[in-house]
Amino acid sequence: MSAPTAASPPRSRLPWALAAIALVIVAVLLTKWLTAAKPQPKPAPPIPVNATPVTRGDLDVYLDELGTVTATYTVTVASRVAGELTQVRYKEGQLVKKNDVLAVIDPRPYQAAVVQAQGQLARDQASLENARIDLVRYQKSYQAHAIPEQQLATQQALVDQDAGTVKLDQGNLDAAQVNLDYTRIVSPINGRIGLRTVDPGNIVPANGTTGIATITQLQPITVIFTIAEDDLDAVVDAMHSGQALRVDALNRTQKKQLAQGTLLTIDNQINTASGTVRARATFANEHNELFPNEFVNARLLVKTLSGVNLVPGAAIQRNNDLAYVYVIQSDDTVKPVNIKILATNGNLCAVTGVEPNQQLVTDGFDKLQDGTKVSIKAPPPATTAPAPSPAQPG
Repeated sequence: MSAPTAASPPRSRLPWALAAIALVIVAVLLTKWLTAAKPQPKPAPPIPVNATPVTRGDLDVYLDELGTVTATYTVTVASRVAGELTQVRYKEGQLVKKNDVLAVIDPRPYQAAVVQAQGQLARDQASLENARIDLVRYQKSYQAHAIPEQQLATQQALVDQDAGTVKLDQGNLDAAQVNLDYTRIVSPINGRIGLRTVDPGNIVPANGTTGIATITQLQPITVIFTIAEDDLDAVVDAMHSGQALRVDALNRTQKKQLAQGTLLTIDNQINTASGTVRARATFANEHNELFPNEFVNARLLVKTLSGVNLVPGAAIQRNNDLAYVYVIQSDDTVKPVNIKILATNGNLCAVTGVEPNQQLVTDGFDKLQDGTKVSIKAPPPATTAPAPSPAQPG
């Protein structure tokens, strides 16, 4: 008998295996073809932004309030005596000094009163002198026992009476002289005189309410403004330190500084209706930059923050109560970082939470989020004025 042979695989399975292998090969080829035929999406281009670095420096902390220029002294000059106004020696708007003559009242009635008082005084002084001579004679007679003591006492009383009359006459003369001096109306302060309220030829009453003119002192001058009660502690602490607090007076647009002065004092109570306290600052006003009753913006320098991180206000974004900035990383992506604002001066802010030299985005925030790729725009070229053309010979 012959040896047994190995069993051969069934012929029915071989075609199926070959078909499966062919299908796999076709699927792989089809996948590669489809992958090669469909282009891959390109990554989004970086967003162009402007950027600025965080700097380190000092920042002045100011309080900005609305103020009113107020003259240190305002005087309504009135006549102390009645009479006809004969002279007006000032011009409207003129700067006058203390004791400058402004106007003259007709002095003749008051000169006559002075002469009368002088004559009365001279007459009574002569009577007093005669009584004193008689007193000396009576004293000698009394020592010689020629007259009784009562007669001497009567003469002494007469001398005292005449002395009182002379003193009264002297007072009347002084009063008449004062009234005569009052006919020359002088300026009590240095300042600018206002519009004339009475003309020469008019009869002026004594101590009239209208007055001859109004004078306001302009040098120095003050500005009254308000401070919120929340800021009062910082101002009081700065005043107690002994330093003079600077106050700048700015125009309505806060773009032009009119004058610079110092804080003089603050009021002694807070206005409960507004929650503010009034403060007064003084200004030299050497060139009359400030005018009484002018509205100005008062900027009070409270303190200076030294060695703080400074960022522009354009870089700061806000989300409810949080403030944050977009910091550009080394791989040109941005990362939002929360910050705390310590103080603001114009477009510059002192903050914590960032470090010096970090680049911060200052525009194009709408498309930014954590990890967004950005590119920093090139700064615009500096514009230079064209060189003047050479002068042509005439």
